[in-house]
Order: sequence, then structure tokens, then C-alpha cells
Amino acid sequence: MKNLVQLGFALLLSATFMTVKAQNTSTENSTLWEVSGNGLTKPSYIAGTFHIMCSKDFEIKPKVMKALEKSDQFVMEINYTDPAEMTVMQKMYKTDKKLSDQLSPAEAKELDKILADYGTDLKKMDNSSSQALYALISMKAIPCPQTEIKLYEIELLQSAMKNKKKVSGLEKVEEQMTSINKAYDLKAVMQQLKMGKEYEILLNKMLTAFKKEDVQSLYTLFKDDKMMNAAQEKAMLTDRNKNWAEKMPEMMKKESSFFAVGGSHLMGENGMIRLLRAKGYTVKPVSSL
Repeated sequence: MKNLVQLGFALLLSATFMTVKAQNTSTENSTLWEVSGNGLTKPSYIAGTFHIMCSKDFEIKPKVMKALEKSDQFVMEINYTDPAEMTVMQKMYKTDKKLSDQLSPAEAKELDKILADYGTDLKKMDNSSSQALYALISMKAIPCPQTEIKLYEIELLQSAMKNKKKVSGLEKVEEQMTSINKAYDLKAVMQQLKMGKEYEILLNKMLTAFKKEDVQSLYTLFKDDKMMNAAQEKAMLTDRNKNWAEKMPEMMKKESSFFAVGGSHLMGENGMIRLLRAKGYTVKPVSSL
């Protein structure tokens, strides 16, 4: 469970200001979308998620649960029920080369000072990967104890398993970690760690937008230039969205599928909604089921 929490913030949420400005007046603002047409005999669904939140803020809307009930299979970014994938995840948080060996003495001293604000130090984290460092940001930004943290996808997964749904993943842990590595190397993670309180403020704004199902604003907040530059957006969102959009048609053709992905993957020029529409599917927001 700890590893799932660690991954959560790295995969949060997402269009350019002009795109959002043009679309905010539309009705296309929902965390749940129906995919139909283009030869599908049954509709599939895409749910935008907020990976980590405190139990006091946690809610899965009834329409989301109904869509999951109507679907034959549950598809997450990563299949957390695959033991092999979980083994890979454990290994990804360790590194063969110590963090201190990747930095100059001055940089190592700076990182040690930064880590003090996160209740640890470089000596304790030296054998950890930069992804493990990045996970510290989310844990500090979440305003509640770990015992009160809820993981959106895991709650959906438990429901799917209870109802004996088939469970699949859109990508492998190694693929996801490769994307994170491209986006945030050690130096970039150090810059992110320095943000501190700014992350908490941004995360709270994101949560507020998510609870209102305002995925347009959610997308804009995630693309704050302090969090993500163009290259990072390509690695974390665009490239992965395109890969998923290539895999989804075959999944939906075989059986009705419920896809749960971070809310940032829905909107924008290279978002899931636009990519699937370009393939000929009818993709529409769901207000109720």
C-alpha cells in the first residue's frame, strides 16, 4: 500500500490557457465519459481520478460506481493485482548509484538541507531513486496522516474485484517509471522539493476543482509552469495518452471497459477525449446514469 501512495502524486491530473478559455463555457466538464460508436456493441467509460486524498475529502460519485458495475472489465494505468508488477515497483524505488554520487559536494549538501524539511536526510535516502524522493513531496502535501489517506483507484479496484470484474492495466510499471525519469531527473526533483508549501496550495486547488468535476481547471492547475514544463508534459501526459489510445480500441472491442486514469489525461489537444474522438468514437460527458 505504501508504494501505491508513493506513486499517486506522480500521476495526478491537466490544456493550454487558450484551450481552457475556449472550452470553459461548454458542458464538456465531467470526471466520467462514455465511449460509444465506431463498431462498439456496448459503451465503455473513462473516469478521471484524483489519485490521493484525505478520507474527509474522499467521494466516488454514484454515476462512477454505476458505470463500473455496467462494465465487464476494470482498467487502471497499472494493474496493481499483478504480483510481478508490484515486484518491479519495489525495485524502482531503489537505485544502484547513490544519490550523493550523482551530485557535486555542494549539491549533496543542498539536498541534505532540503530533505530536513521533509523529516529525513541524505544519509537515509542515499540508496533511494529520484522517484522515491519525488514521493516525499506528495506525502508532505497531503494534509492528513497516512492512516487517513484514500487512494481513488484502489477503492475502485476493490469494488471491481468484489464484483469479479476482469482487471487490466494500460501500461507496465517500467514504462511508467521511464516516463517519470524522462520528466524528472534528480536535479529536477530537487527543484520540485524546494517548492514545499506551494505544492500544498496547488494540491488543494486541484482537489477543489476535482470535487466540482471541473476537469478543465484541474488540467490548467497541473500545468502550472512551476510543476511542469513542455518536455515534462510530453513525457508524463502526451506520449502516454497516445500509447493508451492505441491500446484502448482492442480492449473496448472485446468487452465493455471502465478506464480509470488521472484526471490530467482527459483534456487538452492530446488528451484522451480528443484522441478517441479522432479515432471515430463518440465520447460524451456523463451527468448521471
